[in-house]
Amino acid sequence: MPRTKHGVPSKSRKKKILKRAKGYFGSRHRLYRTAREAVNRALMYAYRDRRARKRDFRKLWVTRINAAARLNGMSYSRLIDGLKKSNIEINRKVLAELAINDAQGFAKLAEIAKESLQ
Repeated sequence: MPRTKHGVPSKSRKKKILKRAKGYFGSRHRLYRTAREAVNRALMYAYRDRRARKRDFRKLWVTRINAAARLNGMSYSRLIDGLKKSNIEINRKVLAELAINDAQGFAKLAEIAKESLQ
């Protein structure tokens, strides 16, 4: 029975890793073993940070809404509570955009929230 060789598959595996490591510094884009370690670590960070990005953005939106709410004389939690009680369903991303780009519109929402709390 003839001996099987694995040259083509192993070379293509290595090429795939080195292609992903393109642009890495030093031996990380040249040598297979260090490239493999760097690529695996980068993939783990990418997976983790796709989830962390969602948390970070929500944190940013809450901070912006809180700052704008305090300019209108109320806290973040009172604003959100007032909006829920007045049946205004608006997400934090849009609220943060309003707080930055349309201060008058945000002020109207804050007034509606104040009235529903009383």
